[in-house]
Amino acid sequence: MKIEAKTVDEYLMKLPDDRREAIKIVRDIVLKHLPEGYEEVMQYNMISYVVPLSIYPVTYNKQPLALLSIGSQKNHMALYMNNIYSDKEVGEWFVNSYKATGKRLDMGKSCVRFKKIEDLPLELIGEAVSKTSMDKMITIYEKGKGIQKQKK
Repeated sequence: MKIEAKTVDEYLMKLPDDRREAIKIVRDIVLKHLPEGYEEVMQYNMISYVVPLSIYPVTYNKQPLALLSIGSQKNHMALYMNNIYSDKEVGEWFVNSYKATGKRLDMGKSCVRFKKIEDLPLELIGEAVSKTSMDKMITIYEKGKGIQKQKK
């Protein structure tokens, strides 16, 4: 299910009612826990929370670094949580904490898939979002790319 939209509101309006409600709930959790400085944008046909290019413009693909994206796919909805993929410690904490909730974890490398909002431990999602400041995200990116710390 590819939804092309220029704004978050347009994206939400194009979703089926049940998915719109689920995505709105996840979005509210993300916004409540989002560390300072990240910007909400549309990126890759999903709602994304990124390090603005005005803060960190030197990326390999000229796109802002994304902490997290929320999308509606053909058979599921998904959270693409780059911090649990790129930060081993946060990733291990997330997987263990998710399993401890008793909910079934359907996950790829960074993708947490869900079919209904009840499938997600929302407070855990919020806590995972809050674990990665913009500076930490930039440091993780630079380390992964072998880049020396850039001056702001």
